Amino acid sequence: MFVGAIYAVLFYAATLLFVVGVGRKILIYARTPQPLKIPTTPAPTTGRGVVWRMVKEVVLFQSLFKSNKWIWLFGWLFHFTLLLVLLRHLRYVTEPVWFWVNWIQPFGKYAAFGMLIGLGGLWARRFVVDRVRYISSPSDHLMLVLLIAIAASGLAVKFGSHTDVVAVKSFMLGLMYFDVQPLPADVPLLVHLGLVVTLMLVFPISKLLHAPGLFFSPSRVQIDNPREVRHVSGWTAQ
Repeated sequence: MFVGAIYAVLFYAATLLFVVGVGRKILIYARTPQPLKIPTTPAPTTGRGVVWRMVKEVVLFQSLFKSNKWIWLFGWLFHFTLLLVLLRHLRYVTEPVWFWVNWIQPFGKYAAFGMLIGLGGLWARRFVVDRVRYISSPSDHLMLVLLIAIAASGLAVKFGSHTDVVAVKSFMLGLMYFDVQPLPADVPLLVHLGLVVTLMLVFPISKLLHAPGLFFSPSRVQIDNPREVRHVSGWTAQ
């Protein structure tokens, strides 16, 4: 119960900082004026076109595909398998488990292997591509190491220690209702959860904020209609 209490406090603190930090950053993005009309061409000329463009960016990474095929492959593989892993983990915070979450369990079970392959390719890029190696900072490498460690420790929990998942689910559901339950003291599980907490803490101050930042990028979300509509920047709107 003592271990469960410690991790409960860590999760509550990390969740608070994550929500406040990301929410604050999104607010800053939303309030930042866009002084120029700078959509990357060829750009859509209607609102529906912008929505379709963003769908292709979010789902298919269209601009990265056009830029570099092998980086796109590793990047898309990592993000797709990460999504599968996150959706699979919904079974720990839902009761009863949604039917579609049960359907993806066989795929999500092995998705962490795809995460490791994708992350390995993205990390190798920071060593083998000269221009990327030049601009890579220690934090870039550390974030990749953290994500790799999370995936590897998750696989250790699944295929190594065979943790009591029923007890883990009781702990996670208890957190949602402020009813702290015992947490199995398996080392791989504690390491995995500790790394997840660390990711939640550093996310609001890291480059991982490109996730919400994409939706505020002027080069992606602006309509290409400078001749039809006069663009007014934020500081001249009054």
